Amino acid sequence: MRVLEAARRLFLERGYAATTIGTIAQEAGVAAQTVYVAFGNKRAILAALMDLAIGGDDQPVGVLERPEPLQMRHEPDQRRQLEMMAHGIREILDRAGPIFDAMRGAATADAEVAELYRRLQEERLRNMTKVVSWVAAKGPLREGLAVAEGADIVWTLTSADVHRMLRIERGWTGERYEQWLAESLVRSLLP
Repeated sequence: MRVLEAARRLFLERGYAATTIGTIAQEAGVAAQTVYVAFGNKRAILAALMDLAIGGDDQPVGVLERPEPLQMRHEPDQRRQLEMMAHGIREILDRAGPIFDAMRGAATADAEVAELYRRLQEERLRNMTKVVSWVAAKGPLREGLAVAEGADIVWTLTSADVHRMLRIERGWTGERYEQWLAESLVRSLLP
């Protein structure tokens, strides 16, 4: 855990490219070999950081299999489902948003990180498709809106980019962002 904490600090302060395994090890107070044995390479550290940030812990449980998304899935009221989703997304992006930014920056210069980022975005779209199908199972979507198009909309609204623009660049509070996201999801998806 010390290695991940050190890597997170360094990636955010110095950037991915400027951070070496050696500096991570030094910051964590361990030998570089320890970092290599535990993770193998810097990209694996970044992936582990993202998994930790998205899940909020190191449990090997998929994001949609966690208690909050499962409660959202079983909620009978569509509007309430989307409010629950907005709350969960806010929590995830408040943790993971800076790591998304570091990963996106690193992807411009590192093909393996670019592939990791691409796969992560594909996984996000698959998850949003499932979530929209959960909402559609509880009642109709907006007229003419298919689950796939709804997933594209949700994927966009819940992106780390939009979160960063509103929370960091525009200075919105977490509560304001969450309220906006819930209202936007409801307007975009429901009749």
